[in-house]
Amino acid sequence: QVQLVESGGGLAQPGGSLRLSCAASGFTFASYAMNWVRQAPGKGLEWVSGIYSDGSDTYYADSVKGRFTISRDNAENTVYLQMNRLKPEDTALYYCAKGLSYVPTREYDYWGQGTQVTVSS
Repeated sequence: QVQLVESGGGLAQPGGSLRLSCAASGFTFASYAMNWVRQAPGKGLEWVSGIYSDGSDTYYADSVKGRFTISRDNAENTVYLQMNRLKPEDTALYYCAKGLSYVPTREYDYWGQGTQVTVSS
């Protein structure tokens, strides 16, 4: 069965950095786009970033563009989110989510349990 396990969250100061990881299993990882989405307290799900199955192209929400970088290692079945210059408004539960095809279309059929990111001084 599909499993997505996120890690790397925690407490960071404004301006700081965190690197999230998502270990995938139960499907052919290299055949599917992957996404990161987040949910802030009291708010709905927000798409953050997506990456093609082969890593050839990436997409970002305007709110994180220039600060976050998505990447993947298909040999390790892992997708990453490097988050720099963190802001308090980045505080959220972050999920990795499996795309429906090789293209990241902001649609997903599986996601993990999430990892909490809190940005506060």
